[in-house]
Amino acid sequence: MSQPASNRRVGQIMLFLAWLAGMFLAVQWFSGVEQRQRNPNMQVDSLRQNEVIEVRLRANRQGHYLASGLINGQPVTFLLDTGATFVAVPASLGPALGLQPGRRTLVNTANGQTDSFTTRIDSLVLGDIRLQGVDAGLVPGMAGDEVLLGMSALRQLEFSQQGGELILRHWR
Repeated sequence: MSQPASNRRVGQIMLFLAWLAGMFLAVQWFSGVEQRQRNPNMQVDSLRQNEVIEVRLRANRQGHYLASGLINGQPVTFLLDTGATFVAVPASLGPALGLQPGRRTLVNTANGQTDSFTTRIDSLVLGDIRLQGVDAGLVPGMAGDEVLLGMSALRQLEFSQQGGELILRHWR
């Protein structure tokens, strides 16, 4: 006994919708895996001992230290860069982070000289480490949405590298 054509059609539509849902879930899962590989420190945990706050960051596959944090209460992704003199913020992120451009300066980057505008970060948070009044630069030519966490912030911390981890310590 054969099924009516309408029942077969409904079955085909349901199979197609199930296939689409499965593909959507697979894409979502794999994009999350890719994001965690790029930034293994999306959740930054801190250890407190007496007056010391310690944050341990894992290097990504390229050996870079990316970490989620906050600037003036807004979420950002930091790329730690001990070779950078100051915290470098893509100028396109400035308004959303409450950063006002100040005096124009020229800075040296890996790609040569470029313009930057001085600014000051009221609050910078990485895990439980909280820094205030951090000098920074808004860099118009800086692509992407990662903030280079340079020495204007890192000099306030003690840091060392051990076996694929960067250990940051801050005294309260």
